[in-house]
Amino acid sequence: MRFVLRVVRPLALLLVAIVAMSAAWLYARPPELLRVGDGYAAKIVCSNVFLAGRDPEQVLYEDVQAPGNPLLRLVRVTVDRQDKRVTARILGLFAPGHAIYRGALGCSSVPDGDFEAAARAVPEVPVTPEPQNEAPWPEGNAVAKANDSRVDALLSDAELIGPAMRAVVVVRNGRIIAERYSDGFGPMMPLTGWSMTKTVNAAIVGRLMLDNKIAFDEAGLLPQWKGGDHSAIKLSDLLGMESGLVFNESYGTVADVTRMLYLDADMTALPASLPLEASPGQRFSYSSGSSVLISKIWMNRIGNMQAALAYPKTALFDPIGMSSAVLEVDARGTFAGSSYLYATARDWARFGQFLLQDGVWNGQRLLPERFMAAMRTPTVASGGKYTQAQAWLAAPGGDTSAVAGLPEDTFWMEGHDGQSIAIVPSAKLVVVRLGLTPSWLRYKPQMLVKEILAALPGSDQ
Repeated sequence: MRFVLRVVRPLALLLVAIVAMSAAWLYARPPELLRVGDGYAAKIVCSNVFLAGRDPEQVLYEDVQAPGNPLLRLVRVTVDRQDKRVTARILGLFAPGHAIYRGALGCSSVPDGDFEAAARAVPEVPVTPEPQNEAPWPEGNAVAKANDSRVDALLSDAELIGPAMRAVVVVRNGRIIAERYSDGFGPMMPLTGWSMTKTVNAAIVGRLMLDNKIAFDEAGLLPQWKGGDHSAIKLSDLLGMESGLVFNESYGTVADVTRMLYLDADMTALPASLPLEASPGQRFSYSSGSSVLISKIWMNRIGNMQAALAYPKTALFDPIGMSSAVLEVDARGTFAGSSYLYATARDWARFGQFLLQDGVWNGQRLLPERFMAAMRTPTVASGGKYTQAQAWLAAPGGDTSAVAGLPEDTFWMEGHDGQSIAIVPSAKLVVVRLGLTPSWLRYKPQMLVKEILAALPGSDQ
């Protein structure tokens, strides 16, 4: 027995020492992967708690842990409602990730934990209560009971709406003809669009183009790019994802996109500093970094920070009635134009209808005709799948409209985890589908769109 104790005791002490050293290492120098995971968790919980009014533990489980990396199941979050902050830590101890709520600017990831610097860079913008408007949608939010039973029935088909659907809205001839929400979600709850934000961000550029404040062929777009190889990058190159900049968009590990979103207080720092891997305009490479740079460029063009922060609301959201829309900023005040727009499904449908109407709302042209033509024109380098203004001609999964069996004029907004808006001008149809449906589930919303088209009155589909 004494012999066993002599052997076991040192081993136990060694194990304790290893655990203590590992804990000290994780505390002092946590791996980037853990920091990304906690930063992601803090940001997602913050936006869903303060914008959507959801329960933080429900958001942590349903939105962060269930569909994600197994390590995320070790994350614990704390919500400080008084200071409007969220902190996430692995095992409740290590690699803290932080986010802060800024009112009308939504939530910002604060990777360095320096809330004071974040507050100095961009103070909180108070939320202005929107007046109730009971006019019929889209002028207001009154929606009559669906009068097309065939389309309404399609939204009861679990296979068509897809797993973990949260909202579907169908618009025909400028009116909502059917909508469906899953339990816990509803028409007044803002939902994330992920990369559908890119198309909205591009439309903000289009608003500036209408006022001749920016142009497709402009180059020398950032101060640090002037005089070098980067000075040849044109705005059209960034909009078409053809900048030539090296950017790793892989979400499986720590990559450029996750560093930008969750490790950098200034999201523009990384993509702006990347080298060129190809000549501008020659190679298609999907890049969230390009969209964040576009945000920085149009904000610089406005010049005044306060005016730039107000611009999406005053120039775009208010004119088309997207009263729920919140475009979020990073910790230094640049709009996260790649990823972070929250809006109700009905407001996402308003934006889809706005694009269907060629950038015109209530008889007023808000986006130039040339810009709208670019949004429906494919880039050569993308093989005809991506447009010159951050939209897709390919349906989710990669097929072009003709291959997918949809009208040839169909174009799409698409986002991570199953967000999509199909816009079919020839059928005067918009279909919004939001949810939390990872790509590995292989859900394709074009099947829903095809069935809706076939069910429309007078359809020969």
